[in-house]
Amino acid sequence: MAAWGRRLSAIRSADRAPKDFLSIADWPRDEIERMLARAVELKALRKRRVPVRSLEGCSVLLYFAKPSLRTFVTFEIGVVELCGFPVYLPPGQVQIGEREPPEDVARNLSRWCHAIVARTYGHDVIESLAAHASVPVINALTILEHGDLRRDELCYVGDGNNMCHSLLNLAGCLGMRLVVSTPPGYAPDAAIAKRASDLATRNGGQIRFVANPHEAVKSASFVYTDVWASMGQEAEAEQRREIFRPFQVNAALFASAPAHAKLLHCLPAHRDEEITAEVFESERSIVFDQAENRLHAQKAILERLISA
Repeated sequence: MAAWGRRLSAIRSADRAPKDFLSIADWPRDEIERMLARAVELKALRKRRVPVRSLEGCSVLLYFAKPSLRTFVTFEIGVVELCGFPVYLPPGQVQIGEREPPEDVARNLSRWCHAIVARTYGHDVIESLAAHASVPVINALTILEHGDLRRDELCYVGDGNNMCHSLLNLAGCLGMRLVVSTPPGYAPDAAIAKRASDLATRNGGQIRFVANPHEAVKSASFVYTDVWASMGQEAEAEQRREIFRPFQVNAALFASAPAHAKLLHCLPAHRDEEITAEVFESERSIVFDQAENRLHAQKAILERLISA
């Protein structure tokens, strides 16, 4: 741990990275790569049950306005495994933006805790917390890594939602090869897509948008999908099922992909909607490896932002 502490201090002294982790796009490529490398180290240390005390004496506030299984549990366990102390703040206890404005909440929490992990409905709330907090604020999303991100092609099939935006930003930062296939009218935000595409080109990668999902997966090592209707879009669910049906990740779609292609899904999955049970439960599915890896990635983010 002493060696990692020295490396961390050297990174921080360069003053190149932001205080907060709100978006992958905010961070330099080398910083993202360091955190991914550290996540791999932390995974190996955990397997050998080697204690890591990089957050010893630190408290981390967890505020989750949106329901969560994987993200909440892995952040809480991650803080404990780094010897920190997680504090859960129920959304009804504070009612950010209603009972008290985000800027006042942020300034209070900064006096008590060493970092804030928040998952909210509006991105403006996260931005306001970060702008007024003197401690790091982490958007409760994760960096996920599978394979060599500069060699293997990743194909995202489905809705151009916030998950798609995160993959676009990651591809841009790391110079990945990413293919995105969405139904007409459900493409990702144009400004985010252009920024990510330009950045990917500068970093030696490529982002392509392919209308036909069977064409999109032809050279993919990983096929990634997500739910068709996210939280807050329940009223559109039935309409989306009809529109997205040709973009279902099923055996026919995987038949168009290389034989070595693997399945990714950030979960929860709706079997027989965006993905069939057959594919989800197949040997090509690594979704639970992916779910495990968010623990290690989040620990690396926490360590990078909090540890001195």
